[in-house]
Amino acid sequence: MKKNTLLIVLSAILVAASALLYSFRPQGPGVGMKWKPGVALYSFNHFSFEQALDKADSINALYVEGFFFHKLGDAFNGHSIPNLSDDEIKQMKGMLDKRGLKMKSLYADGKSEEDWKANFVFAKKMGLEFLNGEPQKQHWDAIEKLAEQYKVKVAIHEHAKGSSYFWHPDSVVMAMQGRPHFFACADIGHWVRSGLDPVKCLQTLRGKIICLHIKDLDAAGDIKANDVMVGTGVIDYPAIVAELKRQRFDGYVYIEREGNWDKNLPDVDHALKFLDRLNR
Repeated sequence: MKKNTLLIVLSAILVAASALLYSFRPQGPGVGMKWKPGVALYSFNHFSFEQALDKADSINALYVEGFFFHKLGDAFNGHSIPNLSDDEIKQMKGMLDKRGLKMKSLYADGKSEEDWKANFVFAKKMGLEFLNGEPQKQHWDAIEKLAEQYKVKVAIHEHAKGSSYFWHPDSVVMAMQGRPHFFACADIGHWVRSGLDPVKCLQTLRGKIICLHIKDLDAAGDIKANDVMVGTGVIDYPAIVAELKRQRFDGYVYIEREGNWDKNLPDVDHALKFLDRLNR
């Protein structure tokens, strides 16, 4: 009788323990890091703004990042960002709202302080959280003041070595010093093109990364490396996601597919799902 009672008690403990463990198992997207998955609309730069949104919406993206030189289409009368009228901005917001998409950032550029002011004015009207770009050194202080004035952050984006001052995270750290509104956009693919270890780069920028640009390559340390589907190239994304988990990253994750231009929607969809699986 005592033996049976002991077995019953042990069984109950095992059931309770199993239930407790099960309750902490991932149950779907977003249960790992609370990052914000989305698409860089540059992936669809062969299409109008509305067509690009349709593509992002069709694969259940939540966020999109615009880019200032997008040929927006006839609906915007040939105008470009940031030179849209208030009515055109309202129309742009309507296109996003209709699809349940959120645009919280824009890849921007400027040759002068006035150019950057126009970017910030647009960002404020659109309700953007940050501008993403590679500002010239002589404009850093003015941009910091604009960021404070308009309450819009700045993410420093890295391009490959030889094509940008910001190819190495150390240059991003330099730009951020004394400028509390400056953060980092970690472009994983361009780091690898430049021969850098992306995990070490993420560690250098820990605590200041506001977004990621996700791509994959067929070779490392090669400026001319080809863009391939995420997860099929040389980049070790499990190691990258593990590092992001250590940092408790909760920013934006934008898929930026720079290839297969006219039919890359399945590639972008694959990348979103691939990262979601790694994040569980």
